[in-house]
Amino acid sequence: MNAYENKTQAQTILDKAQACGISAEKIIDELKSLHIEVPSWAFAETGTRFGKFYQKGAAATIEEKIADAAMVHKLTGICPSVAVHVLWDFPKGANAKVVKYAEKLGVRIGAINPNIFQDQNYKFGSLTNKDEKIRQQAIKHCLESIRIAKDVGSKVLSIWLADGTNFPGQEDVIDRRNRLADSLKQIHKAMPKDMMMAIEYKPFEPASYFTDVADWGMSYLLSKKAGPQAKVLVDIGHHYTSQNIEQIVAWLIEENMLGGFHFNDRRYADDDLTTGSIDPYQMFRIFHEIITAKQVRRKNPPIAYMVDESHGIKPKLEEMIQSIDTIHQSYAKALLVDRKTLRDAQAQNDVIRAEETLRDAYLTDTRPLIGYVRSSMGLEPDALEAYRKSGYQKKIEKERGGRKKGGDGYA
Repeated sequence: MNAYENKTQAQTILDKAQACGISAEKIIDELKSLHIEVPSWAFAETGTRFGKFYQKGAAATIEEKIADAAMVHKLTGICPSVAVHVLWDFPKGANAKVVKYAEKLGVRIGAINPNIFQDQNYKFGSLTNKDEKIRQQAIKHCLESIRIAKDVGSKVLSIWLADGTNFPGQEDVIDRRNRLADSLKQIHKAMPKDMMMAIEYKPFEPASYFTDVADWGMSYLLSKKAGPQAKVLVDIGHHYTSQNIEQIVAWLIEENMLGGFHFNDRRYADDDLTTGSIDPYQMFRIFHEIITAKQVRRKNPPIAYMVDESHGIKPKLEEMIQSIDTIHQSYAKALLVDRKTLRDAQAQNDVIRAEETLRDAYLTDTRPLIGYVRSSMGLEPDALEAYRKSGYQKKIEKERGGRKKGGDGYA
């Protein structure tokens, strides 16, 4: 039997949770209400700085990207929005037809991502550039991104910049920091009150000596300087190997400064690998901290959950469904943690019992539970298998075949 279709096992999981004082109804409601945003660029031709491996049926237009995203939502039930990159998706500004097209397919436009890293003027920085004209060019683009967000109904402005230096002594560290803080303040001032500015960080690349927003502490400080609507965006891949990301997450929640996530995975650094493909236990531990903050400390900030991966080897839609499956399953595992037992073990310094309480939840195969939830939503239990049977891949390969190869994304 397909694991997703095992209703008996799903009920066993829920009965076990109920016996531990964990509401089965609450688990199901949480799993139905989890929303993960998918990125438009993940469906386009993408690759590395060395080149691309083209795929049949890859999306080339914003309409095709939205259609692919809508297919993922149709099968998983938890991906109702699509993050967009302004220059790649809305080069001429907001497009009302695109918004209506997305609504027709059952999704909406999500986070707006300004592009302040590809223009040749940004060789020595965008929002940090010592040239006032270039700095204002970058700010103006972000302001235009805010206008687009208003027009398409987006509530998140997601900012990542490649700014940094490549050699010691190249520029003054604090001068760059102060210019960036001032730029972000100007952008924040133009935002409507219900919009969030999510400031992403990255320890290196493309700058190799330092990047201007290298870690969560820098993002935190810049967010505080920018204004109350600025929060920290945590990209799973943007950390050094073995860094404790769940501790960062817990601290940010406690300080009310966690804005959102970019889900992916990495073996070495920012590899943009499929979520959970390298360290699925990390994904579980992160969700454990989020749910603990919600259930134990009554802290429940609005968190923008977004996927940001663009691996060029796997089939586009299948990889995205695989990622959403992993996220959904990891979230379910974290919901199954017996937090009363865990707190008791922690109070008694019973390290083994505390760790085994976490492991008991993590080692639970939650595929039957996800399948059960999907069935209750009128969906096929196994989204990946449903996709392979749908004929959608053959359809887009036929419709999108025979055209010049190319497309926006990482290349």
